[in-house]
Amino acid sequence: MPMEISTVQTIKLAIVAATGMDKDALHIYIGLAVFFTVAVFFKRPLRSPWPWLAAVVVAVAGELLDRRDDMASVGYWRWQASLHDIVNTQFWPAVIMLFARFSGLFQGSVVNAGRQPGVSLRDVIQQPIREK
Repeated sequence: MPMEISTVQTIKLAIVAATGMDKDALHIYIGLAVFFTVAVFFKRPLRSPWPWLAAVVVAVAGELLDRRDDMASVGYWRWQASLHDIVNTQFWPAVIMLFARFSGLFQGSVVNAGRQPGVSLRDVIQQPIREK
């Protein structure tokens, strides 16, 4: 008798089918999307740990759902696959946060504009681009 797949797995398979991307690529995009969305929405600089932590929470929550599905379908947790997915989801958000924190690479970026006194996102967008 075949096992039914969970709603979560059905949604994930539909996303894979609709985008034509493999699951590894989707994990990377989801990690970046969460990281940048939290940074912009909550006006946090890229050097802040909060956008990165939000991406960690989303990655771990997804893997906990996968663990539940693994236990129901194969009888054990494929923890190596979960670790692989968490690394894929977290790699670029971690790199970006560390570069922003220790290199100054993103100083003056649009995401950081909300943290500068007297500078709004509208001010940054309307500024002409200056070539260096």
